[in-house]
Amino acid sequence: MEKLNYIHQNPVRAGLVEKATDYRWSSARIWQGRPMENEPLLMDKDLIYWRRAGRLA
Repeated sequence: MEKLNYIHQNPVRAGLVEKATDYRWSSARIWQGRPMENEPLLMDKDLIYWRRAGRLA
């Protein structure tokens, strides 16, 4: 998770957005259980499984 958090914070560090979830192309919204503004072109099947199973923190 540490690497994922690092990646999600890159747009914030670059001054593009205030919150990682505000970045249009970030998956941070999915990890918070919120819908994305734009659906990704590719979605990891394991992520879909864990999200549906309610096992994402």
